[in-house]
Amino acid sequence: MQMQVLDFTVRSNEALNDHNHLIKVAPASNEILPEMHPGQFVQILVDNSPHVFLRRPISINFVDKEKNEIWLLIQKIGEGTEKICSIPAGGIINLISPLGNSFTLPERNGRYLLVGGGVGTAPMLFLGKRMKEVGIEPDFLLGGRSAEDILQRADFERYGPLYCTTEDGSLGERGFVTHHSVLKEKKYDFIYTCGPRPMMVAVAKYAHEHGVECEVSLENLMACGFGACLCCVEKTVRGNICTCTEGPVFNIKELFW
Repeated sequence: MQMQVLDFTVRSNEALNDHNHLIKVAPASNEILPEMHPGQFVQILVDNSPHVFLRRPISINFVDKEKNEIWLLIQKIGEGTEKICSIPAGGIINLISPLGNSFTLPERNGRYLLVGGGVGTAPMLFLGKRMKEVGIEPDFLLGGRSAEDILQRADFERYGPLYCTTEDGSLGERGFVTHHSVLKEKKYDFIYTCGPRPMMVAVAKYAHEHGVECEVSLENLMACGFGACLCCVEKTVRGNICTCTEGPVFNIKELFW
């Protein structure tokens, strides 16, 4: 797969709430984007920061081929992501993309559930788009602390039914995603998930108990993106492997969860 190191122009930078930004970027040179797949990520260079030396890994939230742009959903959790979120429209951002493997797209009709928590909802939107393009309408189950943490709801609803849980009960059902009644009402053939590790472990446990195939997108610390620094090593049935090169997507059968 073709990988590029390119400067991108920020077309828009929208603050979705106090700690999450949606940034839409396009190649500054007008070069056509390479093929990208749901689950892959980019590495963003943090400019003008004396304390941040490593790129920041960010999931690909969406690819708009007609506009030749990538959407990046970024949570401000430190100096690096604060700097990235401060880049205005018209600014330049350098990306290495695309990196990592991708979710397995369905080959047949069935019931598919896409589960996201927090900013881990990001790759679920792109995956839902790809499924809809091949004639499959998935269900989405998104979780957060409160209503403001459930991002891009209108975008998700374009591709399938949306179910939500919040810890404070301000949107959808109160509790965690694995508590939602839809899991009792429907039988799924495949579950895809990304979000905080405890959430993904709980989803994987549900999948194991109900005999459902499941893939997870791990959010291990990925400093280099090329398997050189060994920061993102995950213990699997194949041994200790780098999440950035062998993942970030794994079938739960490969993990000791």
